[in-house]
Amino acid sequence: MKHVERNAKPVTDTSDIKKSVLWIYYVIFFAVLNESVFNVSTPSIAKQFELDASGVSWVVTIFFIVFGMGTVIFGKLSDMYSVKKLITIGIALYSLGSILGFVLQSWYPAVILSRAIQGAGGSSIPALVFVMVARFFTAEERGKMFGVITSIASFAVGIGPVLGGYIAGSFHWAYLFLLPLPVLAAIPFFQKFLPVEQRKAGKLDSIGAVLLCIVVSMLILFTTKAHWLYLLVAFIALILFIVQIRRAKEPFVDPALFTNPLYRSGLIVGFLIFGTVMSVMFVIPLMLSKMYGLNTEKIGLIMFPGAISAVIFGRVAGKMTVKRGSHFVVYLGLALIALSLLMQSSSVGLWVWYIGAALIMMYIGFSFVQTALTESVTKILPVHQIGVGMGLFNMTSILSGAVVTALVAKAMEKELFAFPFHPFISNSHAYLYGNLILLLSLIVVTSGLLYFLSFGKKSPEPVNEPI
Repeated sequence: MKHVERNAKPVTDTSDIKKSVLWIYYVIFFAVLNESVFNVSTPSIAKQFELDASGVSWVVTIFFIVFGMGTVIFGKLSDMYSVKKLITIGIALYSLGSILGFVLQSWYPAVILSRAIQGAGGSSIPALVFVMVARFFTAEERGKMFGVITSIASFAVGIGPVLGGYIAGSFHWAYLFLLPLPVLAAIPFFQKFLPVEQRKAGKLDSIGAVLLCIVVSMLILFTTKAHWLYLLVAFIALILFIVQIRRAKEPFVDPALFTNPLYRSGLIVGFLIFGTVMSVMFVIPLMLSKMYGLNTEKIGLIMFPGAISAVIFGRVAGKMTVKRGSHFVVYLGLALIALSLLMQSSSVGLWVWYIGAALIMMYIGFSFVQTALTESVTKILPVHQIGVGMGLFNMTSILSGAVVTALVAKAMEKELFAFPFHPFISNSHAYLYGNLILLLSLIVVTSGLLYFLSFGKKSPEPVNEPI
């Protein structure tokens, strides 16, 4: 039986909520698509505005800073305001940023501002989608829905660079700003089908929000600029943030969240796995280019089957989560990722399609972990903590991609792993890539051990089921 929050008054028939499912899938595609669609257009933007790599990187960086922070803010606001109202505001803001970016495409500061507005509005979609699924649907329905959401998100990430490259090459990079506009079509349906909730009145801890924003911004800047001042500011802001949430009557993040050992472990495992997979997606194109001499089109051909496989197996992961439990699916996904990385590290310099086949296994495993880990985290959170709890979980995954990828890039730049170590690699040119990917596989194994020590084998009874 579907449900709303304990302190909500359902005024919409539960059959109406089911009609919103397709629109949930619809908007998540356009939200995730914008995370990767601008990446391949940065050379064109740099050429138009005569920018260096550091200057043009803000097109991508500002989006992730605001997007990551926005997932937490909207998650927190969902504890105080109706999801129906918040998703409408978020989609409108997302579309406003898109229109401004296209209209003001000739002024670079306006392009950056528009990307920030896009990030702010777009962050509402994943944040509130997880809240909707956790709040309005049963455990069985959640597992299936998370599987579909994972499939759609994986497809959006995979198709984003391809679509972005085509539009930027055939038309103009500014047209990329218009891609999110179809989400406007979802507003009237959310207004019609989502229940009206009477949320508990509260006050947003703006000081805590600003301090967390500084922490996130400085960490991302440190990973991209490698200036120790950013890390120092992040550390100071983190200390002040901890002090603030302990003294505030209505803290931005409830400190009780971090006293939950399962939630802490979920954040750590999520950070390690998301960061590892994102860094592999960064390393593989560079390796294929240097070791095999492949151009962009051929690299895409090698990697695209993996992205498509994630679309197919995301639904499988959802059904399997319902039948076998989230823990089983997490372990299976982690095993597939670890095995894939071992195969990749051992195949560097060999037939290139070995790498392609291993990537398919990694994408499938990642779709399993995404689906089941999200379900595990939602189960252990009380209803009143789902909003900000899932917001932090989403922010952690976004932040991990930036942090771990930057660390891997530095390791590659300084050739820290370019020495004979891997037992199956004798080509000196392959040492760096083989050893690095082997190290990442060990991180996945460590994550699996942490998950096992924290969660065990048997899925716990959910604490947020309807009453």
